Amino acid sequence: MSGPKIACIGIIGKADNPLHISLFPPYVNSTVEFSFLLNACLDIFEIRQKQTSVDQDLGLLHAVDEKLAAYGWLTTTGVKLLVIIDLIGQPVPNSIEKPKGFPRTGSKDPDLKPVFRALQTAYIRLLQNPFYSPDDHVPTIKAVAPASNSLQITDNKFIAEVRHIGETWAPDAAIP
Repeated sequence: MSGPKIACIGIIGKADNPLHISLFPPYVNSTVEFSFLLNACLDIFEIRQKQTSVDQDLGLLHAVDEKLAAYGWLTTTGVKLLVIIDLIGQPVPNSIEKPKGFPRTGSKDPDLKPVFRALQTAYIRLLQNPFYSPDDHVPTIKAVAPASNSLQITDNKFIAEVRHIGETWAPDAAIP
């Protein structure tokens, strides 16, 4: 038996520029596929923004197939948090007692609220760093051919927090 796990976490700026993308095993070498998927979710963000109130949790954005599903959260500053869940996940070791009843095959929206809150908290901590300048990550028209990582968040503490969130999440569990 296996359980859902996070396959990808994306932090997208208010100008729809990727600020940070974390991939988790076994998807570590799938950068192009997940970049495309995250980009496709931005259109859904735009549609939902027009149809909803100020509520930050946009829930399920896109069910890619029977295995992957994308969920979204919008911050008040326009930064978009995206989490792509592998609904099948990794096998659970035999030493762990299997739950009684029907097996879980999907993830409910409320299961991801702790993930989005933890990601938002990590991003707020990054913004509170006096040495971090969010304006450095906004694309300008003058930049003809920016380096691929020039607009990415490079703060090691933030990257470690995002990685920790992605690795420790489990359905119905709090993020430590």
